[in-house]
Amino acid sequence: MNLDNLRLITHVVYGLHAFALLTAIFGAATILASFIGTLPSIAAVILNYYKRASARGTWLESHFRWQIRTFWFALLWFVVGWALIFTVIGFFIGLGVLIVAGLWVLYRVARGWWTLGQGETMPMPPPVV
Repeated sequence: MNLDNLRLITHVVYGLHAFALLTAIFGAATILASFIGTLPSIAAVILNYYKRASARGTWLESHFRWQIRTFWFALLWFVVGWALIFTVIGFFIGLGVLIVAGLWVLYRVARGWWTLGQGETMPMPPPVV
């Protein structure tokens, strides 16, 4: 697959994630729940995994990894936040976790898409072996 097609796919993934976030902002869902639980975002992460091998070794690999990690960490913080909400002591902490994680997801999608538009790579932690 050529680099222009991969770049287009990367834009599509950011667009799907942004659409999921916008539906939460203008709808009744929370940002985090919409990001991890709506069809556009789930389709985006599936597309990430499907095209990840094609991006390996290119500057776009960092964006694929950034997008995948954003989804899975959002899911993790969603579970942690809700687990805390269901405890008497952790209700407000859990609510705070959900709010902060929602803002974090907004930041990750905006920063990633902006950086892609600039033609730059995202910071990448070393791969887990």
